[in-house]
Amino acid sequence: MPQRTLPRRALLAAGLGTAALAAPARAQSAPEVRWRLASGFARNLDILFGAVESLSKSVAEATDGRFQIQVSAAGESVAADGLLDAVSAAKVEMGHAPATLGMGKNTAFALAAAMPFGLNARGQNAWWLQGGAAELFSEIFAKQGLTALPGGNTGTQMGGWFRKEIKTVNDLQGLKLRITGLGATVMAKLGAAVQATPGPEILQGLESRALDAAEWIGPHDDERLGLQKAASIYHYPGFWEGGTLLHFWINADAWKGLPKAYQAILRAAAAQVNTEVQARYDARNPQALRRLVSGGAQLRPFPQDVMEAAWKAANEVYTDLSAKNPDFKRVYDALRTFRNEEYLWFQVAEYTYDNFMIRARARG
Repeated sequence: MPQRTLPRRALLAAGLGTAALAAPARAQSAPEVRWRLASGFARNLDILFGAVESLSKSVAEATDGRFQIQVSAAGESVAADGLLDAVSAAKVEMGHAPATLGMGKNTAFALAAAMPFGLNARGQNAWWLQGGAAELFSEIFAKQGLTALPGGNTGTQMGGWFRKEIKTVNDLQGLKLRITGLGATVMAKLGAAVQATPGPEILQGLESRALDAAEWIGPHDDERLGLQKAASIYHYPGFWEGGTLLHFWINADAWKGLPKAYQAILRAAAAQVNTEVQARYDARNPQALRRLVSGGAQLRPFPQDVMEAAWKAANEVYTDLSAKNPDFKRVYDALRTFRNEEYLWFQVAEYTYDNFMIRARARG
């Protein structure tokens, strides 16, 4: 039977072995647990909000409904920008959002999500799961009363929507650009007037000209927000987010108090979602991009001088942050080493294969 036809509970139980609560006697002795999970995203962002719905459903099915996780969208129970504080204070037991929300507490948080010219999605997952990142961040997150599980990756993002094409670095001077995370720090260094406009307010900002440009995620989500209605130049790539890793945030005390079997089930459910989110973006972005282009979007790569200037500015930012924050330096040094090794491998196999296939496609 193909794996996709198996029910969620069977998939989770297969991954958990004896930890899964499959036997009736074991299920009867399992406690009933009720948690709340606040998403950092609106309900109309079906892939991102769908991630928390998928997790909740998997956990309930794997525990015969004894472990229930009630989900809410951004702003319904917790404001998106206060999500990590809410989890830390146990106002909700869980959250789902990029780690960039924690930059105000510790700049190293940003590196758990994405950094300009960082790892792509494959590399980010490899670094977290096998490269030591989880261990590095566990101590940093614990200081804030948090633990975290990978919860999906957007893949390489687009550069965003611009009313005027960026042809040189000088075009960034004074540009009112919606962007967040370390990307905002880099673009500000290049002269942009950066703004952290919330996702649901981006379209209004572009239409009112409070914004000249805005980056969000990529074709599927950008189309759902309607950003193509307010700007036509669609720049790429989003070099500030080569592969944004999202996380399920868990209150540290709530996690410690969770039965071991439930911890194992939650880990398995999060791992499933981590794979699903990336797959959904990869499956849906191509057709969304076709629709956007047929509707008038003009694809434009960032010029080489912009990329080079951003690379230089990014490395200056990392040097500065490393000097100010030992946590940032420790994580950044490890990430940089892993990135260099990863791209050595990608250069040999992945890049050469993909380059051939892209050219073959162009030849028809």
